Amino acid sequence: MKMLASIVLMFVAAPALAQDLGTPPPPDGRIETMGEAEDEGGLSGSVSFEGNLDDLGIAIPGFATDRDKPTPANADGTAALGRELARVITADLKNNGLFKPTGPDALPQPAFGQITSPSWSTWQGRGAEMLVHGYVRAGADGRLTVGCYLYDVQLKSELVREGWVVPPQDWRRAAHKCADLVYSRLSGESPFFDSRIAYIAETGPKDNRVKRLAIMDSDGANHRFITTGRSMALTPRYSPDYRKLLYLSYVDGNPRIYVYDIGSGTQKLITQSKNPTFAPRWSPDGKWVLYSMAVGGNTDIYRVSSEGGPSVRLTDTPGIDIGGSFSPDGSKIVFESDRSGSQQIYVMNADGTNQRRLSFFGGRAATPEWSPRGDQIAFTHIAGNFRVAVMNPDGKDLRYLTDSWQDEAPTWAPNGRIIQFFRTEKGSGKTSLWQVDLTGRNERRLPTPVDASDPAWGPVLP
Repeated sequence: MKMLASIVLMFVAAPALAQDLGTPPPPDGRIETMGEAEDEGGLSGSVSFEGNLDDLGIAIPGFATDRDKPTPANADGTAALGRELARVITADLKNNGLFKPTGPDALPQPAFGQITSPSWSTWQGRGAEMLVHGYVRAGADGRLTVGCYLYDVQLKSELVREGWVVPPQDWRRAAHKCADLVYSRLSGESPFFDSRIAYIAETGPKDNRVKRLAIMDSDGANHRFITTGRSMALTPRYSPDYRKLLYLSYVDGNPRIYVYDIGSGTQKLITQSKNPTFAPRWSPDGKWVLYSMAVGGNTDIYRVSSEGGPSVRLTDTPGIDIGGSFSPDGSKIVFESDRSGSQQIYVMNADGTNQRRLSFFGGRAATPEWSPRGDQIAFTHIAGNFRVAVMNPDGKDLRYLTDSWQDEAPTWAPNGRIIQFFRTEKGSGKTSLWQVDLTGRNERRLPTPVDASDPAWGPVLP
C-alpha cells in the first residue's frame, strides 16, 4: 500500500481523545546585544587560514570571570558557568560537521585580563589558528553579561566581538549566539545555533502510540512538552516570527488545525473537519496556512487564513495531493501527488495554477520541503528504503544525504545548510531525530527523552 494511503487510514482510525494542553513553557528572556562587548576597539582583521575549515584549529578555553559569584544558572559560580559556556560553544561548532574545535577541558584557563589581551605564544604553541575567548559576569540584578571574542592567532588580531545580557536561565542562548558569531565569521554562512526545534514525542506500543507536541533547543537542551498526549498531535511547524506553533490534533476523532501561542500558552482553532486532514504549513509571511484534506476518496490541498475563515482549494485532480511547502518568496508551492500513478513531487504557483511534475528519477518521492535559501528542495525518496535526498528546484541533480532503512520528513535549518529528519528502526519501530549536512558525511542523532518524529526547525530566535 502506498505510504499516502497508509497515512489516510491512520488518521481515520485515530482514537477519540479530549484536547488538553500541558503547562505553558516559560517565555524566553530578553537578550540585549551589546555589540562591542565592554572594552575599546572595533572589529578588525580577516581570516588568514587557507584550506578546509574542518582542518582549522579552533581553541575554546573556559570563559573567564572577574569575580566568582554564585548564580541561579550555576550554583558553583560564574567560573564554573564559564566552562559550561565554552563546552556548549565547542559542541555547537563540532556537531555541525564544519569545524574540529578543542574545548575547555583540554586547554589552559585564561585569566580575566587575558580575554582582551591573549597570550599569543600559548596558543601558537598549541597549533591554534583561531581562538575564542569570553567572559561571564553576574550583575546585581541577577542577569548575566557574556562577552565573546574571536581572534586570528597567526595575525595576532581580533576578528569580531559581541556581548549579551541575559537572564540566568538563558545562559545557553548566550553560548549559542557566541557559536553563531564564530560560525558566521569563519564560514560566511548565516547563523542557526540559537534556534529551536518542534517535534512529536512518541511513547507506548506501536499499535497505540501516544503523540505529544514538544519543543527543544537546536542541540536538544531545554526540552519541554507542550501537550499532555490525551489527544494526538501531529506535524508541528513554527511560525515565521517564532511566536506560534501550527499543528494538527485529533479531538473526538475529528481533525483540527490549531495555532499555539508559545508566549501565552493558549491556542486558536484555525479549521476543523470530519474528513481526514493533514500536513498544515505556514506561508513565509505567516498570513496563510496550507493543509490537505480527503473528501470522497480524493485528497486535495487547501489554503486558509492563519486567523481562520473559509478555505480555498488549490488542487482538483483525481488521487492524493499532499503538501506543500512554500518557496521562500511565497510565489510557489512544492507538494506531492500520485496523479501520475505513483507518488511524485510537483510544483505550482501559490494560487494553484501552473501545476507540473518535478521528479522523474524513478521510485517514489514524498514530503518535499523548500530550502530557506530557495536553492534546493529536500524530500523523502522511496526506492526500497526511505532516504533523505535533495534536488534543485527544477527537479535536476538528485543527491542522497542518508542511506538507512527508513529516513523521512526532512526539515531545514534556518540557514539552509543542515537538514533534520526522523529515522525509524527496522523491527522495533522506534523513532529518533537525526540531522545531516549537505555533504551527507556529517550525520548525528539528537538527544530526546522519548521516541521522536516529525521534526520542524524554527527560524533563528530574535
